[in-house]
Amino acid sequence: MEKFDLVIKGGRVWTPGGIVEADIAVYQGKIAALGRSSAFPESLGLIDAKGKVIIPGLIDTHTHHREPGFTHKEDLTTATQAAAAGGVTLSVGMPNVDPPTTTVERYRNVIEISKKKALVDFNHNPSGTNPEEIAKLAQAGCLAFKIFMVRDTGRDYPHMPGIGLHNHGALFRCFEEVAKTGLPLMVHPHDQDLMDVIEQRYWQRGDRSPQAYGKAYRDFDGIIWDTAIATIIRFQKATGVKLHILHMSTPGGLEMVRRAKDEGRPVTSEVNPWALFLASWENVEKLGPYCLGFWVPDEHAEALWQGIKDGTIDVVGTDHAPHTKEEKDVGWKDMWKSPGGEPQIQDYLKLFLTAVNEGKTTLDRVVRLTSYNPARIFGVYPRKGVIQVGSDADLTIVDMKREETISNETTYTRVGWTPYHGRKVKGAPVYTIVRGKVVMQDGKVIGKPGDGEFITPVKG
Repeated sequence: MEKFDLVIKGGRVWTPGGIVEADIAVYQGKIAALGRSSAFPESLGLIDAKGKVIIPGLIDTHTHHREPGFTHKEDLTTATQAAAAGGVTLSVGMPNVDPPTTTVERYRNVIEISKKKALVDFNHNPSGTNPEEIAKLAQAGCLAFKIFMVRDTGRDYPHMPGIGLHNHGALFRCFEEVAKTGLPLMVHPHDQDLMDVIEQRYWQRGDRSPQAYGKAYRDFDGIIWDTAIATIIRFQKATGVKLHILHMSTPGGLEMVRRAKDEGRPVTSEVNPWALFLASWENVEKLGPYCLGFWVPDEHAEALWQGIKDGTIDVVGTDHAPHTKEEKDVGWKDMWKSPGGEPQIQDYLKLFLTAVNEGKTTLDRVVRLTSYNPARIFGVYPRKGVIQVGSDADLTIVDMKREETISNETTYTRVGWTPYHGRKVKGAPVYTIVRGKVVMQDGKVIGKPGDGEFITPVKG
């Protein structure tokens, strides 16, 4: 080659063995060299990263892109703009779109839309509820399957019919079929039969407030989560499926995952940023539907931080879930009629970098949770998730000293609000680079629809 396409010099580079001082050269979308730029050929582009840290681009395996069907909330362009703004270079959608992605034809349709509209690399997690479709979906290139164990009561979204299973026989059959593909099975754990009993007690008292909703999901120390996790971990043992448990939030659930890991079983787990940074009782009282989801008591949040520290939790998935203010405001009177979830993808790296600056975790752990581990679990390593020669030049440059105030005015999500509005942070991404192309610089998204590429599992 005569010239590199891009050289990033002067930064400190994250590697699995530690942070090193090195310059990075990019050629044709790949990392072509690591070392000292004085030894490199000339380059067409140059980024001075002095004083910054360069980490692998973030991989969010749990994004609600909302397209097709709910584009009044978000679409594949606005969702991936928000991703780029937040340092995310690979965003993977979820099946609760309309029509839900329960068949290979619907999955392929989402991928074709994404090719035209995404700014960052992408895939989509189809529903694993249709046994006859699972093998075909795997052959079409998905990274994982998703099953909800929850059925909405009082509303039909975001957990619409066709994507949820809480009948254990039907659920077990899908575990068996996904196991045959060798792909991970992502499960939203939820004991619907128990929840039916618990929530109806609140309804009988005439209490459908955000506070009642938050408590219902946490009654009996989170029993609806723990019984569901116990069931699916037992199903995993029987079927051998690669089980990825979503929405970790209880000490009991964490302990079950620890035991499964100690037995050497392929069980991994995910935490959502809102469980750590948003779901306190103070916020339930103050923000109501704008922080629900569900309530995570302080002692449970501390257990999650411990799970991050000891490796019980493998992945941060944003659960980016935009809804309009009109849809959310219904929840002040009846939270069971307001959809759960909030925008997350643009802000979560800033929140974690702030936690690093506060000494609550380490930068190494954050990178593993947000990039390195997702790449390995979901089959795109070493193409993604690591900075080494031959890997895609997916890079996020972060300024650990940058101080900002998160604001609705700078959010890219279509709904135009963030639950973190007004929160001060220290540490932020300043460049997002996808396969060598800068898609975000200094908080401004400059990538274009169609820049993203469909990413399928790496063939081993």
